[in-house]
Amino acid sequence: MVTLKNVTLRRGTKVLLDGAICTIQPGERVGLVGRNGAGKSSLFALLRGELHEDGGDVQWPAQWRLASVAQDMPETTEPATAFVLAGDTRLTELQARLAAAERDADGLAIAQTHTPTCRTRAPTTPRHARRR
Repeated sequence: MVTLKNVTLRRGTKVLLDGAICTIQPGERVGLVGRNGAGKSSLFALLRGELHEDGGDVQWPAQWRLASVAQDMPETTEPATAFVLAGDTRLTELQARLAAAERDADGLAIAQTHTPTCRTRAPTTPRHARRR
């Protein structure tokens, strides 16, 4: 379980957490909401080990992992949708194989390239990004 005991967290002179107490049991789902600057990202940075509490104790099981997505996208001229889809390495590989099969007019290779996406329940490409 994750436990915060009397945790104080400051960023500069601003106190974000002051004597915070929290216990999250395995299997529990937690949502974190708050206005800008309230400390949500700082709390996650604390849990990721990027920040350290100014007081109190944070306990986090060593075998647990925290997945997160950065708030800011790297500077790029690429459209956001293309940037996100490029992160899907399976999709990128299948698109390259399909382009090569289409260039070579290889009907069998085209069909075989589509087969992995047909076997899964969910399409590889998000619904809003598919051609219509």
